[in-house]
Amino acid sequence: MLRLRPYKISDAKTIITWCKDETAFRKWTSDRYENFPITEIDINKKYIDNNGDCMEPDNFYPMTAFDESGIVGHLIMRFTDEKKTVLRFGFVIVDDTKRGKGYGKEMISLSFKFAFEILKADRVTIGVFENNMPAYYCYKAAGFKDVEAEEMICELFGEKWKVLELELTKEEYL
Repeated sequence: MLRLRPYKISDAKTIITWCKDETAFRKWTSDRYENFPITEIDINKKYIDNNGDCMEPDNFYPMTAFDESGIVGHLIMRFTDEKKTVLRFGFVIVDDTKRGKGYGKEMISLSFKFAFEILKADRVTIGVFENNMPAYYCYKAAGFKDVEAEEMICELFGEKWKVLELELTKEEYL
């Protein structure tokens, strides 16, 4: 049974091992870290010291998914509006040895519950690179819907990576 809890500093040691190459790392973090690989110190500095790069207090929620075997997944949540009605998921990752087994879908579903029932969000959004179809299909299976959005492109490795936008509203969740 998968459960979700707030991120702990000690989680970084495990989470940073799940990206074996820089392409996988960039699909997870985009350009939010300068260097690959990152260290425990890097992730904790961003999350703990820098509030996930969020200016507002009480706006950033890093979460860790775990089961009886230990830590199996991770994601962050952050509000993107002043009224705290729109919550954005990001940095979604599952232990690379457990991918394709439903952990990601279950973690996203638990995160929806937290977002809508605890944080009282009205809408949850997420972006995924179009070259990351396993993540895209996971998000869709969990309940996210495609939305039209202003085109966003990230330049990584000299390539242009298009971001696909998805969302789920509280009404769709209920």
